[in-house]
Amino acid sequence: MKLKSPFAINAWSLVTTAAVRQWMGTLDYKVDFADPDVDPVSPAYRGAKIYVFWHENILMPLYLRGHSNISMLLSRHWDANILDRVARTMGFGVVRGSTFHGGSAALRELAERARQGNLTITPDGPRGPRRRLAAGCVFLASTLGIPIVAMGMGYDRPRRFRTWDRFALPRPWSRARGVISRAIAVPPDLDRDGIEQYRAGVERVLCHLSDEAEAWATAGTRRPSQRPVRKEPSRVASWAAGVPGPPGVALVDELARLGLAAMATGPAAEERPAA
Repeated sequence: MKLKSPFAINAWSLVTTAAVRQWMGTLDYKVDFADPDVDPVSPAYRGAKIYVFWHENILMPLYLRGHSNISMLLSRHWDANILDRVARTMGFGVVRGSTFHGGSAALRELAERARQGNLTITPDGPRGPRRRLAAGCVFLASTLGIPIVAMGMGYDRPRRFRTWDRFALPRPWSRARGVISRAIAVPPDLDRDGIEQYRAGVERVLCHLSDEAEAWATAGTRRPSQRPVRKEPSRVASWAAGVPGPPGVALVDELARLGLAAMATGPAAEERPAA
């Protein structure tokens, strides 16, 4: 059933927001940050970031990191209308558009938001293929000089919907886990080959971290650098996103940290930002 009536959309949005808060509030959240200061609630957080995660796991960041000066890119398709209202209610900015509908306008608005805030993109949305990273986040990072943070997330044996993304609905009172990369620098003015190289590299990082998070959630083991996280607003992101932050690490260095083979040639192998 397509909900296009403003009254119906608003009503379902209120119900959905309440359900997300109650349902996701039962979970046990733990996260392993490679660099805790990429989290916008960290007191040492500085500089805007582009946070990327797979579309199937949107509930976890939606619940945990509202009111952290983050704008979310959502499709202009009718089926994102409720998510638009839910995201705004839970403390996110929203930009409507995609590579299929309104992409250029959305990128311009995202660029404007990035002057003073963070961005978040589900790079396999809104139509898939599942876990295939589109190049838009890499192009945006290269154009704006903002690093990318890859967020792998997983739940303990969630229910999977029969949608293109196999949307994950966690079981109440189950484990939710996140494995988060360091901020990854993307060189400016990448050509088409450079964008594709970074696209493929960031995709590998995000797939690896997602697999790690899912295995961790299922096993219930303890990781040395894990930390509990809870739903909380950022006390610093309203101003700290607009000041210069660390440039991020080279993609090849992040791939190496994760034990993934680096690209052999090209800008991703050559560009290493200053520490």
